[in-house]
Amino acid sequence: MDEKLPDVPRKGRGALGNPTPRFDRHDRHAVDDGWDSHCDEDLPPLRTTVLPDTARSVISRNDSPDIPFEQSVNPYRGCEHGCTYCYARPSHAYLGLSPGLDFETRLFAKFDAPELLERELRSRSYQCRVIALGTNTDCYQPIEREHRITRRVLEVLAAFGHPLMITTKSALVTRDIDILAPMAERNLVTVCLSVTTLDPALSRTLEPRASAPHRRLAAIRDLSRAGIPVCVLASPMIPALNDMELEAILAASREAGAVSAAYMLVRLPHEVKELMADWLETHRPDRARHVLSLIQQSRGGRLNDPRFGSRFVGSGAYADLLRQRFRGACRKLGLGDRIDGIGGLDLTQFRCPPKDDRQMSLF
Repeated sequence: MDEKLPDVPRKGRGALGNPTPRFDRHDRHAVDDGWDSHCDEDLPPLRTTVLPDTARSVISRNDSPDIPFEQSVNPYRGCEHGCTYCYARPSHAYLGLSPGLDFETRLFAKFDAPELLERELRSRSYQCRVIALGTNTDCYQPIEREHRITRRVLEVLAAFGHPLMITTKSALVTRDIDILAPMAERNLVTVCLSVTTLDPALSRTLEPRASAPHRRLAAIRDLSRAGIPVCVLASPMIPALNDMELEAILAASREAGAVSAAYMLVRLPHEVKELMADWLETHRPDRARHVLSLIQQSRGGRLNDPRFGSRFVGSGAYADLLRQRFRGACRKLGLGDRIDGIGGLDLTQFRCPPKDDRQMSLF
């Protein structure tokens, strides 16, 4: 019988394979038929492709009690950062694509997001609430360097005097300090920068195309010096993998200028369970079972617990200890122990600017 081939790491990619999307009726996997059993050549690199996303609106709304914002904008679907643990990976299944390598190589961009956003903000029924950028996939992932959709979205929000929160793990956010600093002076923006680990070797395999840890700390420093409030996200905390770094991450971020902090216990919904288990067996086989066991102990015996109130922080002895460590470190360092500033952003400056009569309206 043909033997199923094990997934092999690809340079610059986080997922080891392409698990079948949960909505697909067929399961496919590669097999070794014996013809290439002696081939030791490395697999070719996977190229990133970007296709247009034809969404008719860009503002997504939620009423989750776990999330400190009501609406968000995500300029991209899929994320080239390739973070193995990413809870957004299963969203690619709705497109008929795999949450594995497809999620980080077959991307979709909302090229007309700034125009759609302006149309929605000008609607008479629109009510100003803080808009969060990059909550599902990173708005500063590598393809943003070329497409600059996030920057154009920021220009729209700045023109309308609209408050926003940015979540990213990319130092590219500092490119837009010229827009963000004036908004910060008006109390219109806060930036949440995720620092998962201070270990570059771990970061290189766990989140291969995200900014290196030292560059994220440098970004916190640059943003803070520009007067932009920064919250460090020590997320996700993965038991027995990076959780021992929690206090060090918070201390380094505080030294760089962060004013508040938050954390999240790793979530493994749907196909992410398989992806993370494969990653552990390949890159940390000595502790794979221990990591998964601790996650299960914090998720009611499962690898994921989607219930409100516990899905971000977990439950049980390990989760309680992690929460105590986080709060104790924040007290010691003088960090706010939540995403401070979102509730205090100014909603009163929102105004629709005059339209540019020199251009024909698209709407």
